[in-house]
Amino acid sequence: MSEPQAPKGTYDLLPDDAEGRDLVVATAAVVFAAYGYRRIVTPEFEDTALFERGVGEATDMVRKEMYTFSDKGGRSLTLRPEGTAPICRAYVEHGMHKLPQPVKLWYYAPMFRYERPQAGRYREHFQLGAEAIGSADPQVDAEIIAMLAQLYEELGIGELRLAVNSMGDQVCRPAYVERLRDFLGGRQAELCPECRERTQLNPLRTFDCKKETCRAVLGEAPQIVDHLCADCRAHFERVTLLLGDIGLDPQVDFRLVRGLDYYTRTTFEFSSAHLGAQSGVGGGGRYDGLIELIGGSPTPGVGFGTGVERISLVMGVRESAKSGPDAYFVCYDERLRARVFTLVQQLRSELLLEVDLDLAGRTPKGQLKQADRSGALRAVLVGLEWLDPGTARVRDLRNGDEDDVALDALADWFAAANDTAEGAP
Repeated sequence: MSEPQAPKGTYDLLPDDAEGRDLVVATAAVVFAAYGYRRIVTPEFEDTALFERGVGEATDMVRKEMYTFSDKGGRSLTLRPEGTAPICRAYVEHGMHKLPQPVKLWYYAPMFRYERPQAGRYREHFQLGAEAIGSADPQVDAEIIAMLAQLYEELGIGELRLAVNSMGDQVCRPAYVERLRDFLGGRQAELCPECRERTQLNPLRTFDCKKETCRAVLGEAPQIVDHLCADCRAHFERVTLLLGDIGLDPQVDFRLVRGLDYYTRTTFEFSSAHLGAQSGVGGGGRYDGLIELIGGSPTPGVGFGTGVERISLVMGVRESAKSGPDAYFVCYDERLRARVFTLVQQLRSELLLEVDLDLAGRTPKGQLKQADRSGALRAVLVGLEWLDPGTARVRDLRNGDEDDVALDALADWFAAANDTAEGAP
């Protein structure tokens, strides 16, 4: 019998990587709070109709990538493939339109898509995202783009390209779509079979194609930014102007339609040349018609999603919050093991220090070796025969410095040591 393995396209997040993940999420929480966004958590599965109606039946996500199943009651349910539609459903269901607008929400959650696994793309992946619902002001578009840019900056991610586009609205987009369909209709022989199908279902989706032959045709296609109505053009110009005013450099990219049908007006994406063909790190856009599509009143909204795996990949290293525990206790006298256990619990409860001790009956030599292997900053040696039984030796495992400290004073010693470390330049 073969050994069990994680399903293809999923992965185990091991402790070192989990610490790095926690650091990314904690940084996001701080940045998002500075902009007034509060966290929301939605279920991992929803009624399938939410995504069919909201995301669009012509999208690859709905047609090919969703994990859909029937429950014991015969209801069609889908594992969440994206974060915006569920949050809009929660906005409607819980009457959030009664709150001061816009309602600012952020999330961190797993998403599930049946797609070809590759670097930074998994069938189960984790996403950070934010939504601002209830305002059509272009300042909201600029704010949410700025917030994502600041998150990347706080994480030390540089050399990102910001692409922007406008998808128009229900006033100007239908005419553009027909113009694009007519153009593609005359170039069908040059398109791949999938793009020929997309031409009929939703010609905007052809811009998602990565095949060079199709991209060459689309390079000659009419551009939506040249066919915007006056209101959409003014909105787009205002967004790009605001972004420039705060030091960002938005590059207009007429191919940027994103992969979901609910987008209107602004779309944007941050990408990195270090990621190859799948260069996107995160992006989003405005979705002023989505809430109405799923049964709510007409309500504007704008948001983004950024894959945590993509963030880790572009950062280029396995991020870790720190190397190991703050201290590891080594007991040289079996009669003091209960006292050591009490001391460890005291440091954990009073100072919230990460402290560990031997739980496997190792010899003192084995305990010292384990302290080193754990990456602990310090070893606390208790029960050394040449010291008073009420005294421990605290050894800095980075430089070998030692200090003898009374057991009853260990909490005060560690509190002072931490205050000194935090005040160091």
